[in-house]
Parts: sequence; structure tokens; C-alpha cells
Amino acid sequence: METDSLLTGSVNGVSGDYGSSSGMGVRGAPDNRRMSYSVAGGSCRVERGPDNEELYIQQAVVFIEDAIQYRSINHRVDARSLRLYRWYYSRLCQWGLGLIIAIVLLLAFIERPSSLTITSDPRHRLRPWEPPCGLTESIEMFCLIIFCIDLAVKSYLIGWDEFRKSKWLIGYTAVITVSIIDWVLSVSMVCDEKLRVRRLLRPFFLLQNSSLMKKTLKCIKRTLPEIASVILLLALHLLLFTMIGMLLFAKSEDPKKNGEWRLYFRNMRSSLTSLLVLLTTANNPDVMIPAYSLNRGFAIFFIAFSVIGTYCLMNLLTAIIYNQFRGYLLMSVQTSIIRRRLGVRAAFQVLTCQGSQEAAEEHVRVEVVLKVMSRVQMKSYYREAITMEAQQYVDVGHMDREQFKKIFDELDKDRIKEHPPSPQYNSPVLQKLQMVFSHYYLTILGNVVALANVICICTVLVLNSEKSTAERDNFVIEIINLCFILYYLFEMCVKIFAFGPKGYLSYRNNIFDGFLTILLLVLQITIYVTYRLPYSQWDPALHGVMSLWEMVRLINMLIVFRFLRIIPDIKLMALVASTLLDLVKNLRAFAGILMVVYYVFAVFGIWLFEGAIKPPPEISVLTNTSMENVTSNYSVECGTYEQLEYWPNNFDDFAAAIILLYDVMVVNNWQAFLDAYSRYTTEWSKIYFVCWWLTSSVMWVNLFVALILENFIYKWDRSHSCSVTDVERIRYETSVQLMFREQIQEPTEEELLCQLHQHPHLHLHW
Repeated sequence: METDSLLTGSVNGVSGDYGSSSGMGVRGAPDNRRMSYSVAGGSCRVERGPDNEELYIQQAVVFIEDAIQYRSINHRVDARSLRLYRWYYSRLCQWGLGLIIAIVLLLAFIERPSSLTITSDPRHRLRPWEPPCGLTESIEMFCLIIFCIDLAVKSYLIGWDEFRKSKWLIGYTAVITVSIIDWVLSVSMVCDEKLRVRRLLRPFFLLQNSSLMKKTLKCIKRTLPEIASVILLLALHLLLFTMIGMLLFAKSEDPKKNGEWRLYFRNMRSSLTSLLVLLTTANNPDVMIPAYSLNRGFAIFFIAFSVIGTYCLMNLLTAIIYNQFRGYLLMSVQTSIIRRRLGVRAAFQVLTCQGSQEAAEEHVRVEVVLKVMSRVQMKSYYREAITMEAQQYVDVGHMDREQFKKIFDELDKDRIKEHPPSPQYNSPVLQKLQMVFSHYYLTILGNVVALANVICICTVLVLNSEKSTAERDNFVIEIINLCFILYYLFEMCVKIFAFGPKGYLSYRNNIFDGFLTILLLVLQITIYVTYRLPYSQWDPALHGVMSLWEMVRLINMLIVFRFLRIIPDIKLMALVASTLLDLVKNLRAFAGILMVVYYVFAVFGIWLFEGAIKPPPEISVLTNTSMENVTSNYSVECGTYEQLEYWPNNFDDFAAAIILLYDVMVVNNWQAFLDAYSRYTTEWSKIYFVCWWLTSSVMWVNLFVALILENFIYKWDRSHSCSVTDVERIRYETSVQLMFREQIQEPTEEELLCQLHQHPHLHLHW
């Protein structure tokens, strides 16, 4: 679960999720004074009791955990609040809160209109199960109570003064309040209301619980002016060509020459819609065929429109989004780095400033640092690295500020996964076999064998493509698969012998390969237990738990899937695959915001278009009739919603709305939806679909492309010095912070001290 930032503001002029304080915790100093700090001659004192060393350690532990998770340190620091704070940010509590958010979002699938049907096609859809009044409402009220507790804990931890500065927490309060009021209205109306405002507000719970999503949303917000300028240019381009098109394809006296006017340029609305769809290439070349069939010169108009709009302006939009968003994301990452440095600096400060003691030189005892590290909740490999760095100062007994900061630089380094050493054999024969079986050529041979297996399966599939399941002879392919599976088992065993069990499992491709090999072996044994020994006259109609063909088909699919083992052995392919994996890990914030946008537009779509499109009665009753009979009873225009049988794509329930929005985002044949909903409802419905296209396809897809480019470029630059074996031997864990590490500016000591001086709850005296 991503950690939540408690505050919103700026740090030293850098925008981000950071709490700026008014300096209320500082005594004897004005808010705007600039501080200087001398390591040799500086001294400090913290207002606490003389025997509270345990409190110092607790504070240092929490500050370091804040630094690890890029959290704000502007929270209460007394012993009781620290215990509550650590419990709140524990894995169990955060996962529980995430589960509650998931539950409240998933309620949309079972609330009225329910999505609990096999199909969304109104011609075949049965009446869905509707939950009784009070079921989903009870679940929702339980979730709202949890959110109230969450809000109360957050508000207490940061204090009232900081709460008033946090727009997110104020918005959290407003959303919970409106949701409770709307819930009361629903219950009082016996769940018969048509409009539930709280459904539209539910995605806010997901946004406010993720600091990454809030930062991403802020970056998107600041990128919008640049995006709007290009979209305005696109609008001018569209309007200009619309007017030219209406002049070129005006209605003439000859009806034979009015095809373009009648279909695409009849009026301003149809002209704009036709060219807007052409901008996405969804109706190309259909839109130009009537005019092109009369005069080939008309093609120049449509080609010029597509070249300027689709290939120039749209790609320019991608470039602008990439450049601007990258800059704002860099600013956000800069704020995260400041948070980390501030957390480490605060931990050092509370460990050195104990009671009323003053020292000519600030330092912290190594044994205290090791004690703190033993309590910090963090990944084991980072703990080991920091502990090893700290133990270098055991002989000295203490470390100064720079040394303390240096040991926590390990948090900014990549994790390099080292494989365990291979087992040592005394026998020369075993040593020779180990050298042979651990050679890279064995992996190449395994890839060649896997390729041969896939080719055999493809050959058999081609030969049997025209045969039914009963006519297929699975004897040959079963014997072939048996031979290959035995080789896979041999390869797995010799690799375990060469690398040892731990060494074998330390390679991710070996885990993938070994799991599928064991699964294939189990399926093969199951076939022989079920069908006895194979022979050429097997009865294809013989069935066990699964038919022979079904089991052979499952084995074939697993063998084809196993062929993906070649990815780590091809450098460029491994680079692309690792980029995709990093996108899955690091772009959760983008996926989360995209899910929020989907959720909001789906709710709006249900409000606006639920039940708007209904199939004609003569189509609904012909469920068992051939298509020829359908068209004879009900004629429709070619290429329309009805003729393409897009009936399952509707807004009759939440799940169907999500799928329809995805279809529009892909923009393939999205003009069919524009036309259908404008006919069944009103022409103004096009505004909804155009807004969704701008949000999803124009803005969000371009943002996604920008982040893919950044991630891939980062991987590509680092891969030049790595061979194929190096890529397999080590694994880099890329994060957004690491991607921009070279462009990040480290905060100065004075900036960190100013932020510590303004801490609202840690009262420091200088």
C-alpha cells in the first residue's frame, strides 16, 4: 500500500506534497529568519526530560521510516502519538484500509443497476440479481465509519493547525459528510432513488490514500495549460477544414454527386463529427470514398487534413506532454528526495540533542544507531547494507553528521541481487559435469529444443486445422510432447545439480521454467493414469475428468507459454520485458488515476444513458434465428451500431459502461457509438464521448507513452555496459526516484535546518 502524505504545500520553492509550517514550534525566533549552522561550533537542545533516551530512539526510528517511505515528518512526536503513528502506517493497517477502499469501489458492480449477469447484451440478458435494500448500504456505512476513523487519526497526528492547511484532508471531510448525507437519503427512500451522488465521490477515497497519485495528479494539473494550447490548435485546425469541406462538398443539383454531402458534410454537426473521427483515422478511407470516386483530386483535402492533424499536431502533443510532464514529475521527485534527507537529518538531530546536554561537536553513538536500525521497519537488504556501513565506525564509537548521512545513502542505491555460490564437489568427474551443465550453451540448447517443440505443435495444428475434435489423432503429438517434457525434466535436474537448489531458484527464469516443467510432468502423468499406456488406436471419445484432447490442448498451451524462457537470453528482448515489469511496479499511480477517470465517466454514463438504447422487438425475439432472417425482418444501414450488433456495448450497468469506455478509448469504430447515442438520445451526447476521447486517448495515452519512453531510455542507457549474462546475473529495481537521480539537486544543510526549525511539534532551540 502506498503511503499517504499528510500535508500539501511546497518546500523551498519546489512544488510537491510537503507541509509548510508557520514556525509555531520555534521559540525565540521569528518565522522568516535565515539560519546558519556550524558543525564544529553548533549546539542544540531539545525540550524534554533528562531520562527520555527511549523517546529519542522512538523518534529517530519514526523519522527514518518517514525517510524511507518519503513521508512528511510534520506530525506529533510524543510517545503515545508515535505508537499510534507506527500502527497506522503498519503494513496490516494500510492493507486493511486499501481493502476497505477496494470494497467501497466494487459496490458499483452489484448496486442497481447490477452487473451480475452473464452477458450485457439486452437481447439475451436475463433479469440480474438485485441486492435487497440495506445490504450494500450496510457495507457502505461500515466503510464510511472506517474512513471517519482514518480521518480522525490523520487529523490527530498532524494537529489542528496543519489540518486546516491540508486541502486533501478538508476535501476528505467534505466527501465523507456528503456521502453520509446521501446514504441517509437513500435509506429514507428505501433505496429507490435514481441518482446516488456518493457513487461519483468514491474514487476520492482512492486518491487521498496514495501520495503517488496525489503527486501525479498535481503534475497532470500543471501540464494541462500546455496540453490545452495544443488542443486549441487542433480545434482551429478542425474548424478550418470543416468550413473548407462544407464549401468543397456543398449540395449540388446533380443527386449523383451529393454522396459526400449526404453522408458526411450535410451540416456543421455532421461535418465536425466526420473530421473529428478522421483525426483518429477510425473512418479512413470511408469518409473520402464518395468524393474520391468522383474526382481523385479530392483526396488531397483528406490527406492534408490527416497529415497536419494526425501526424503533426497529435505527435506534437505527445512531445509537449512528455517534456512538460517530465519536468513537473522531476519537481515532485525533488520534493521526495528533500523529505528523505529531512527525515535522516531529523533522526540525527534527536539522537544528538539529548536532554539539556550540549556538546562542542555533534555526534551520535554507533551503538545507538545500531539499536535504532534494529527497530526500523524496512527491507532486509537495506537494513543489512546500512548496518554494515555503521559498523565501520565501531572502533571510533561515534559518527558525525556527514558520516550519519552517508550510511543512509544506501537507500538511494540500486538493489543488486547476487546469486548464491555454486556447490563444491570433491570428485573430478562431478566437477567436470558441473562445469558442463552450468555452461551458457546448455541454456541455448534448451531454447533450441523449446523452439523445436513449438514448431512441432504448430505443424500438428496446421495439419489438424480442418478436423473436428473427434477426428483428431492425439497419439502422435502426445508422444512428441512426452519426449520433450522428459528433456525439460533432465535440463531442470542438471541445472539444480550445477547451481544447487538455492542457486537454481535465485534465477527468475529458472523458477518460471521449473514450475512449468513440473506442471507439464504432472499433466503427463495424469494422462497416463487416466488413459493407460498410449497406443495408436486411442478412442477420442473416451472421457475422464477431462477429455484427452482437452488435456493435450492444455499441455500444448503450457509448452507454448514456456517458450517465453528465451526472453532473458536476448539482451534487447530482456530490456523490453524488464521495462514492462518496471511499468507494472512504478506506474501504479497512473493506473490508479486512470481507474478513477474510468469510474467517474462510467457513473456519469449510467446517469445519462442507462436504458437509452433498446433493441427493436423483432430482433429481441429472434435469438435462435439466422442472420439472414434477421436482416429480412429488420433493415439497418451498413456500419451503424445496429448493423455491427454492438448491443452489448451500453451503459445499462457499471461493467458494461467500463467496456464501452475502453472501446471508445481505442477509437476503433467509435463513430458508431457517437452516431447511435446521438440518434437515441440527443446530439449533445457527443460532448460526453468527445470529452472521454480527449481525457483517455489524447491526454492519458500520451502520458503513458511519455512514461514508457522515460523508463525505456533509462534502462537503455544503463544496459550498454551489460552483457546478456550480466542482465541475467543482476537485477535492477527501477523507481521513479532513480530514473531522475542524475537531475536531482541535493538540499543544502541550511535548507534542512530551516525545515527542522519550522517543525510544528518538535520544539528545537538553537
